[in-house]
Amino acid sequence: MRRKSLSTLVAAGAIALSVATVGIVTTAGTSSAAGHTKAAKLYDISIGDSYSVGYQNPTILNSTGFTGYVAKKEKMTLENFGCSGATTTSIFAQIGCPTANSAPASSGGVAYPGTDQVDAVLAFIAANPGKIGLVTVSIGGNDVTSCATLPTALAIFTCVGAANTTIGANVGNLVTELNTALTTGGDTTARIVGITYPDVILGDWVAPVGSTNQALASESISAFDVLINPTLNTAYTSVTRGAFVNVTNAPYKLATAGDDTGTFTATTYTGPTQNLKGFSKTTPVAVAEICNLTWYCNTTYFGDIHANTKGYAFIGGLVVAKLASLPAL
Repeated sequence: MRRKSLSTLVAAGAIALSVATVGIVTTAGTSSAAGHTKAAKLYDISIGDSYSVGYQNPTILNSTGFTGYVAKKEKMTLENFGCSGATTTSIFAQIGCPTANSAPASSGGVAYPGTDQVDAVLAFIAANPGKIGLVTVSIGGNDVTSCATLPTALAIFTCVGAANTTIGANVGNLVTELNTALTTGGDTTARIVGITYPDVILGDWVAPVGSTNQALASESISAFDVLINPTLNTAYTSVTRGAFVNVTNAPYKLATAGDDTGTFTATTYTGPTQNLKGFSKTTPVAVAEICNLTWYCNTTYFGDIHANTKGYAFIGGLVVAKLASLPAL
């Protein structure tokens, strides 16, 4: 969802990520017909929040999200440690994942009732030396949730800025610890890939009909482009095996070369538009993309920031493409 950033720094728009635990674990078997043991699949570890586990609205009970998509495409065994409402602080401190948070998700998630998410992942890596192929991370959105409720742009900016400092420090520490564990375990080819999020707040440009908040939609662009995404990029690429996928600025199929840019300023927009079913107005392409890839503009679930099945597949495709583009370690 590529867009041109605002010319002035106005940071607002936070995404409240409500997360659920889910994972798919398969077991490498043996081939009796061939008379030999099949090569064991490498593990794909998922860590983080609702996007890491593919949470959707409660009517979707079997979503494997982008991590399931990636594991299947990369032919790896998924171990999903994600947890509801996780922040960059809670993954280091919260013991276990609350049952209430995991209830809407499909079964198969990794339980760790006696430890926190990061230590559980590190223990799994240590117990499986040389068997880790990939670690995907989605974290940081919940750190800025409370900022969206503040009354002024200045207050929101200050809040997001402070949270962004915490995000940078914590994700940097996470990547360092993961890198050390993978190196110690001899996982020489394992990658650490972190993602950011779709700018769902752009959906406020059109929804809900009659009470849109176009100013907030336009301001959210700087929150991602100037603060959150550069910070995440720096953290994830701080080690050689690390990579960052900028989901926010990736054009979806609605856009063609050169037509997915545009300038959002306060409540005005200049750029290409897209007809969007369910809304009377023609909308900016980036907004239409958000409405097609997430639940945010859905009339029943308006404000649900999670990707839909199409959206998670889109994100998974970005991760797979990123892995294919990286040089060998």
